[in-house]
Formats: sequence, C-alpha cells, structure tokens
Amino acid sequence: MNKSIFQKMADDWQAPIVARTEILNFTGGALSDRYLANLDSLGQGPSGRFRMGRKIVYPVRELVLWLQKRSTTIKA
Repeated sequence: MNKSIFQKMADDWQAPIVARTEILNFTGGALSDRYLANLDSLGQGPSGRFRMGRKIVYPVRELVLWLQKRSTTIKA
C-alpha cells in the first residue's frame, strides 16, 4: 500500500489527535465512527485511544499506523 497516501492524510490534518466522530472526515469517508467503535469494543481498533471529555480520540500517528496495517493494494 502506498504509505505516502496515509502520510498525506496525517499532514493535512490540523491537530495531533482525531476524534472518533471525525474519522469520516479524516479518512475521506472510508470509515465511520460506528465501525471504529465496534472495532474498539473488540480490541481491534487503533492503539493509544483516550477520552477527552465525552469524546474518544486517537493520536494521528497511531491511527495512521493502524490504517497502514489494515490496508492492502487491490491488483487489477
């Protein structure tokens, strides 16, 4: 998988964290907050998540590493 795509996502994001409710925006619509919440409940979500007030947030670096590990290139 082209890692530069994920690095561009991180570089374009304005903060060092991503709220779970903003995951749709961060991934360009590829993942929803509900899907990520389900993965978190199964212990399969990104590591390093924490709570800020009422929101669950992820460090951008951990989120990008997790996305890289879960992504594969589709060959035609």
